[in-house]
Amino acid sequence: MKHLVIIDGHHLLYRAYWAIPRTMRTSKGEQVNTVFGIASMLLLILRTEQPDSVLFCFDAGDETFRHTEYADYKSGRQTTPDDFYVQIPRARSVIDSFGIRSVEDRRYEADDLACSYARAAERAGDRVTIVSGDRDLFQLASSTIRIAIPHKGYQEAEYLSDKEVFTKYGVTPAQIPSYKGLVGDSSDNLPGVKGIGPKAAAALIQQYGSTEEIYKHLPDIKSSWRSKLEAGREQAFFCERMSQLKCDIDLPVSLADLELKDIPSAPIIQLFSDLEFTLPMKRFQALLATPYGQNHFRMDGSLSSNLTPSKESLPQKEQEQMSLL
Repeated sequence: MKHLVIIDGHHLLYRAYWAIPRTMRTSKGEQVNTVFGIASMLLLILRTEQPDSVLFCFDAGDETFRHTEYADYKSGRQTTPDDFYVQIPRARSVIDSFGIRSVEDRRYEADDLACSYARAAERAGDRVTIVSGDRDLFQLASSTIRIAIPHKGYQEAEYLSDKEVFTKYGVTPAQIPSYKGLVGDSSDNLPGVKGIGPKAAAALIQQYGSTEEIYKHLPDIKSSWRSKLEAGREQAFFCERMSQLKCDIDLPVSLADLELKDIPSAPIIQLFSDLEFTLPMKRFQALLATPYGQNHFRMDGSLSSNLTPSKESLPQKEQEQMSLL
């Protein structure tokens, strides 16, 4: 059984940006904390998951079908500083140097693309790991699709299959849209039903199975919940619909083209050298020495044993923070 790892690109970029001190710069003054974080976490993901294929899914903007239907979708999120965005091209060049494909489409969110690829891989008999903390993706969890939530870079990832999703939320993965329809999701600016919290939502869904069935049985529901459900009927169905992933998008890159094979090591080594990344360089060299590295990367260049020491001028405390990655 082959293993596909799908990475929520912007989720990982944000984690990288906030995990590494923003003071991190090359000797030429280029800010590279996000780039360093992406390089470090990608190496940890490869070492930990040892995937046969990898895909990054990115959001392409705010013109998706959900934004068209709901202008305030995802509005209210904290503004990301400008020094995050200027690092994105460099961060994506790190991804490209590993021979990893990326997909994005202005009509859809990264989650929809991830869903379409995960379902296609599942149908092909592969197992899938989706690296993200986005709760929408929890509706994909199954015995062959698991969600990996990064913690401490990727050293302590939390894995959710269908069983863990039920333990965590009290609903099955297929019921996550109904759950979000009731409780809402502040990160997507979806209000849900006012006054219905996680415990009430889980209890209702466990008893009736879906939003539709809950509303069919309103007379049977205790009055304190019934009044809130009646007042929030429109929001419940709307938020549920907005939370449902689109999983039948035509794949812009075939599953076969996502395979990691015969990846030249020289471009990665050169890029890490240009960025003065000593720690990622050492980790990449260690990866190359493993059976996994030897099976997926081509040793076609010097391993740069004569690299000059890193010029990342960080205090000792920040060096310790970097070691978490």
